[in-house]
Amino acid sequence: MAGDDPGLGFVIAALQARRPAIPEYNGIVLWIKDGLALGVGRDLSSYPRYLVVGDHLSGQHHLKILRADLQDDAVYECQAIQAAIRSRPARLTVLVPPDDPVILGGPIISLRAGDPLNLTCHADNAKPAASIIWMRRGEVINGATYSKTLLRDGKRESIMSTLFIAPSDIENGESIVCRATNKAIPSGKETSVTIDIQHPPLVNLSVEPQPVLEDNTVKFHCSAKANPAVTQYRWAKKGQVIKEASGDFYETIVDHTFFFEPVSCEVTNALGSTNISRTVDVYFGPRMATEPQSLLVDLGSDAVFNCAWTGNPSLTIVWMKRGSGVVLSNENKLILKSVRQEDAGKYVCRAVVPRVGAGEREVTLTVNGPPIISSTQTQHALHGQKGQIKCFIRSTPPPDRIAWSWKENVLESGTSGRYTVETVSTDEGVISTLTISNIVRADFQTIYNCTAWNSFGSDTEIIRLKEQGTEMKSGAGIQAESVPMAVIIGVAVGAGVAFLVLMATIVAFCCARSQRNLKGVVSAKNDIRVEIVHKEPASGREAEEHPTIKQLMMDRGEFQQDSVLKQLEVLKEEEKEFQNLKDPTNGYYSVNTFKEHHSTPSHPEAKQPRVPPPRGAVGTSPYASAKAQDRAAK
Repeated sequence: MAGDDPGLGFVIAALQARRPAIPEYNGIVLWIKDGLALGVGRDLSSYPRYLVVGDHLSGQHHLKILRADLQDDAVYECQAIQAAIRSRPARLTVLVPPDDPVILGGPIISLRAGDPLNLTCHADNAKPAASIIWMRRGEVINGATYSKTLLRDGKRESIMSTLFIAPSDIENGESIVCRATNKAIPSGKETSVTIDIQHPPLVNLSVEPQPVLEDNTVKFHCSAKANPAVTQYRWAKKGQVIKEASGDFYETIVDHTFFFEPVSCEVTNALGSTNISRTVDVYFGPRMATEPQSLLVDLGSDAVFNCAWTGNPSLTIVWMKRGSGVVLSNENKLILKSVRQEDAGKYVCRAVVPRVGAGEREVTLTVNGPPIISSTQTQHALHGQKGQIKCFIRSTPPPDRIAWSWKENVLESGTSGRYTVETVSTDEGVISTLTISNIVRADFQTIYNCTAWNSFGSDTEIIRLKEQGTEMKSGAGIQAESVPMAVIIGVAVGAGVAFLVLMATIVAFCCARSQRNLKGVVSAKNDIRVEIVHKEPASGREAEEHPTIKQLMMDRGEFQQDSVLKQLEVLKEEEKEFQNLKDPTNGYYSVNTFKEHHSTPSHPEAKQPRVPPPRGAVGTSPYASAKAQDRAAK
């Protein structure tokens, strides 16, 4: 373990003999352990097992360690502080014997006849690492392999040895010994195991008949040879015990799961168990293994669908677009390169097992694109009341920005004066509402633009606000004003002329003139009313820009009308087997009939401010490009 070190004990005396100027040293002596002081002089109170012994007057300062353990394994030196003298370092090595060796699987190793034997023995926590030898009948067995592991304390080690013995060298009941030794225990420690060669059941499992159609009966037979005799049969399917089965036979009606999930027979005797499994060659129609998922992809990107079926015997997979007879793929995977708008729609993955059955799954391909606004272009409100203009937007992906513009105003959200914009998301799309409080006449002469953007482009809808019941109220107002005014003018004119002519002539002349002037006044009043309406602020600019806005609406209407015709032609060709017409863009564009574009009101239009697109938005959308091309063609 550890003892007194004379070299350390007499180092001070040796130093004194070489220095006659200092006949003896009475100063402080420090003991250092791995670079750290244990205490001052003989006071080592922090280390109860450490003592400084020897005659102080003779310069003896020996370090004594009681009951040494692994913590004491270190490098020591002593120092004379006042004389600036230090000893040479001395290492104390603490030896630790290994734990009792252990043979894995012991003390009895049961072995199947004909199998080789692999024995593993380990001896842990030794310093230095133990040495292991294998012995049989008092003789060392060579050929073992070894591996060492350094423990966390960095001082102790564990050793593991593996011994391989061929089947021909093994005898039943033989004892094999593992012995571990090191310097701390030269005599060593040992353990042993006894080899027990046994014969567990040898099992064979048969299935009749095979192959077999689904929903027919098969019979499993489990035959076994064992020594000692079989004590139990246990049947299971996919690890689940079949409680109704017992003995060496099992009869059942099979379905498609028997093709994947094996039936097992476990046979047990006094020495152990043997388990053997078999699947059944069941013929069955297609079963879905990987469910295909609908996809949402960007225009120009690739779309990849996965669809996996199982069936027996081998099945055939076919990918087609709904309504088309063209086979797109015969693999589990369907890849559509650089998808276009017309690629959107329903796709079918169909599997066929010849003479057994077929199955199919349908998925949807949706293609991202610019927003589509499908709001009513003429909306109504009451004068003096609160009114609302709604803009419905369908967009995949959702719009990044929605803005309302009218005259010189732009508002995306919140409140500005009499105007408030609110946006609500629904399952069908986004509804943006422009609310106008205390509606005035000028609000009915203003054009409102609803514009939406996403990362693929933008769309704009021109919306007009009309007064509810305007025509009826206007006609009634003209009649109510015109008749009293004519009467007043007629009376005034008649009174003036009465002073200039004779009473009889005056009466006749005034009656005739009165009727003519009455008609002229009514017409003039109508002209005045029209002129008042047209003298709203900025009416000059509205009159100048009215043809441009009207042309834009006409172009848009013709584009939509052309889209309807093209879509109907495609649907008639590709969807003859279906009664209901479907949108080939999968709802990407809203197809509106040509409604109000050519019945544009004749009053001037207000100039609309330019609404800047959001950062990162595409400058030109496919929708806008189509409208531009349509205008160029004209």
